[in-house]
Amino acid sequence: MADQPAYRRIVLKLSGEALAGGRGFGIDPQTVRSLAQQVADVMALGVEVGVVVGGGNFWRGTDAQAADMDRANADYMGMLATVINALALQDALEHRGVPCRVQTAIEMRSVAEPYIRRRAIRHMEKGRAVVFAAGNGNPYFSTDTTAALRAAEIEADVMLKATREDGVFDADPRTHPEARKFTSIGYLEVLQRGLKVMDTTAISLCMDNQIPIIVFNIENFGNIVKVVSGAPIGTTVGGALEEGNGR
Repeated sequence: MADQPAYRRIVLKLSGEALAGGRGFGIDPQTVRSLAQQVADVMALGVEVGVVVGGGNFWRGTDAQAADMDRANADYMGMLATVINALALQDALEHRGVPCRVQTAIEMRSVAEPYIRRRAIRHMEKGRAVVFAAGNGNPYFSTDTTAALRAAEIEADVMLKATREDGVFDADPRTHPEARKFTSIGYLEVLQRGLKVMDTTAISLCMDNQIPIIVFNIENFGNIVKVVSGAPIGTTVGGALEEGNGR
């Protein structure tokens, strides 16, 4: 592990399911405490941290659409679910002595700040974690796309995509035991192969702005620190390794 962190400013994408832990629904307090401790450990290295949270542990707009609900309404409900998760993570961070601000794309001033790019950057420069909630404020966009957008806006060095897998594979490792993991892969190859790293809009945003994406397993405690310190875990998408497709 490197003595100095490999990145100065990061955006960490956490799914709602990651906060649910083994429950599958709602918030698992122990899991949230574990995630908060890892973020605290990263910030202790001097790294500036922004976090984008999903809301799938409470509500997933695409699932509601399948049940004949209006997609825009369903997506707005999903955005509100992300605010619940963001407040839970903020509370856990503050209990660990980490100053934290929640910024929402949909204004709700009694519980969080409105998202303002320059204010978010200033918070991070002052050593505060910033949790971005309510997606980007518009329906039809995923929180993965929001993470890519926020990473570009705050000029993050890297986007960390936390998953339950060890990286990006050429097939679903849960149904294909023979699936092979990529150590690095280009943005275009991800799109051409249809690999489900993130949705195509998020991948394209990162590609256009040359933001590398590191996909790694969040269930192994300490992996966030390892990734930020430059340890070779997970899969790197794009960036300086755009032409790579190593395994």
